Amino acid sequence: MISTATPVIGSYPFTTLKPTVGYLQTTDRQRRIGIADIPGLIEGASNNKGLGHVFLQHIERTSLLLFVIDIEGFQLNYKQPHRSPYQTFGYLCRELELYMAGLTKRPIVVAVNKMDTPESDAQFAQFVAEYRAHLSQLVKVHSIVPISCYTGQGLDELQNLLYDIKYGSLKMANIKTS
Repeated sequence: MISTATPVIGSYPFTTLKPTVGYLQTTDRQRRIGIADIPGLIEGASNNKGLGHVFLQHIERTSLLLFVIDIEGFQLNYKQPHRSPYQTFGYLCRELELYMAGLTKRPIVVAVNKMDTPESDAQFAQFVAEYRAHLSQLVKVHSIVPISCYTGQGLDELQNLLYDIKYGSLKMANIKTS
């Protein structure tokens, strides 16, 4: 958990029906950052499929995009194909651009979650390699940070990184992979 947002979460995809705002504030900082927890988007959200525009309109007001991507990939349901973390990130970026051109030009941080699982190091390396090979010229990512919400791995680093980007300590730079 990186903010005080308290979305209602179930054990199945897409349980959150509305964005929730929380705040990120660490003990060594005087400022806080508002974090809008936007639920997962489905393909076609840019065309208002599902609750697409209800969620996407909140993204218009953000100054930084944080994507939390499952290292094990994602499958909406048994009728849909399983997507790799790279494919999931690509689809999300595509939906944002279809909704509002230029949206992915904002600072982007990718937090790759579940790094406590078996094979996660190799999967992380593959995600970074696929991003660099296929998407890095279209979508500039500031940092890709490995995290585990279960163990807390990488969460302090992620919080500090978000502060540094938001308040100008770090400018957009070449991709950093922790």
